[in-house]
Amino acid sequence: MTDYQHNPEQAHVRGLLRAVRETIGRDVAPEWTKAAEAAPRHCFLPELIWLDDDGGGYRPCDRRSGPDRWLAAAYDDEPVVTQLNDGTVPDDLADAWPSSSSSAPSVVFRMLQMLDLQPGMKVLEIGTGTGWTSALLSHRLGDSNVTTIELDPALAVRARVVLKEAGFGPEVVWGDGALGWSRNTPYDRVVATCAVQKIPPAWVDQTRPGGTILTPWDNPWAHWGLLHLLVGDDGTAVGWYSPDSAFMLMRTQRTHLGIYRDVVKDDHRSAKSETTLPRRAVVEGDAAFAIGHRLGDVWHTWEDAPVYGVADRLWIATTDAASWAAVDHDGSEEDRFTVYQHGPRRLWDEVEAAYEWWRGSGKPHPGRLGLTVTPEGGHWAWLDEPSERWLLR
Repeated sequence: MTDYQHNPEQAHVRGLLRAVRETIGRDVAPEWTKAAEAAPRHCFLPELIWLDDDGGGYRPCDRRSGPDRWLAAAYDDEPVVTQLNDGTVPDDLADAWPSSSSSAPSVVFRMLQMLDLQPGMKVLEIGTGTGWTSALLSHRLGDSNVTTIELDPALAVRARVVLKEAGFGPEVVWGDGALGWSRNTPYDRVVATCAVQKIPPAWVDQTRPGGTILTPWDNPWAHWGLLHLLVGDDGTAVGWYSPDSAFMLMRTQRTHLGIYRDVVKDDHRSAKSETTLPRRAVVEGDAAFAIGHRLGDVWHTWEDAPVYGVADRLWIATTDAASWAAVDHDGSEEDRFTVYQHGPRRLWDEVEAAYEWWRGSGKPHPGRLGLTVTPEGGHWAWLDEPSERWLLR
């Protein structure tokens, strides 16, 4: 009989590692395979998790009442939502939104391998969550070399307990991850498990020269990407993006803007025009990622049938709610749209210009885009070369 027949838990782990291999296109490195075997994912999930209901919402999955479904979710190569609405489950699940999760294992191992960790390195993890990634890091580097910080006090307490029960003892800090943790500086690596729209200065300050920062990136226009920064001797951090990852935004960087509540007012007067640029082309794929880096502080949302004669509307607005645009489609097959713009910035004009820039630059994928963070806190985006840069609002 095989070891896996004697140990069903390890059979689940091996199955998960095979699924990860299929996703990332290569074997998980031996050191992370050993870490996964020493820290089985299910040990770090809460008894109650939340699964997609196939309708855009969430349904509860309780280990006590549905152990098989719960265990299957634990070893599926998919993210698992572990908290809704910052810990307060709404009476109506239609109002639910995820506030913490265990990331898809393929993304976790991809990020761990990108860190290029070596024995003796010190790591600061931003966003402890369930504690699973902290355990993997501790197995690789030793408890004393891993510090993890969590803003949510309940999650921090739970992670500390679960890690101890699993045999790991990294330093678990309850605090604001944007401030880092200066007591154990400098770090060789800073890795975030939540997305940011700006790199907190403390992360750069607390990383040794030659060290790296790896964080999910969230642009108001396109909410995905990984940013890998190298910190220089002068405190400047420079790096590139890689695609195919989306994380929850750091809680302290959230904005809660509503179109009618915060942006569009009854007394606003808008300029009317027309466009033939298909709206979907600017909010999807590589184009959206590049456009987001040209626009900076601009976001969008969709509204179905806002008024009679309009099938759907693309809303665009600045994060300070000073400027907005609406791009309407009447439902016909013709690619002609009515545009309304208000405020000091003509946002649809900016979108069209950014789209033409993207096309004229050879339709670059995210890997051709990068970011420079200066010691003064400036964020400068660039294409191909850091010298060809523009200020990211």
